[in-house]
Amino acid sequence: MMKLRKKLFLSTTLALLTFTAAATSFGGVVDKTKLVEVADILAKPQSYLQQQVTVKGTVEAVCQKKGCWMQFAADANQPTFRIKVKDGDMVFPVSAKGKTAYASGKLDPIEMDLESTREYLAHKAEEQGQAFDPASVTEAITLYQLVPVAVEIAD
Repeated sequence: MMKLRKKLFLSTTLALLTFTAAATSFGGVVDKTKLVEVADILAKPQSYLQQQVTVKGTVEAVCQKKGCWMQFAADANQPTFRIKVKDGDMVFPVSAKGKTAYASGKLDPIEMDLESTREYLAHKAEEQGQAFDPASVTEAITLYQLVPVAVEIAD
């Protein structure tokens, strides 16, 4: 009877291990107590500068060359939102695309000039299949990215 219980216990444990998804972590521990929606950050980025925040999002793209950034999905009318590290600090797997990820870090502004703004918005419009007139853009924009100290990709 003991052997049967042990076998049953081992097979149940193996089954649970097989079907339990584990998260992939980079850096330290993600602080989920400071969770902020990407949309909230993009709506009022100045409110989140110079402080530690954690964002949760669906990974829309990953750097194909060095795995140095991930892009979280944002609404069509919002700029992209990247999680960016120095090359080699963390290497995000391309397989993260489509998965949910959490990232804790500080928000970093990237100020663009007018020409870069037009190129960026033209690219976004092309991705969305929308017409774009570069002359309609008269002011430069600022993009924001999170420089993380910890990232967790849920499997």
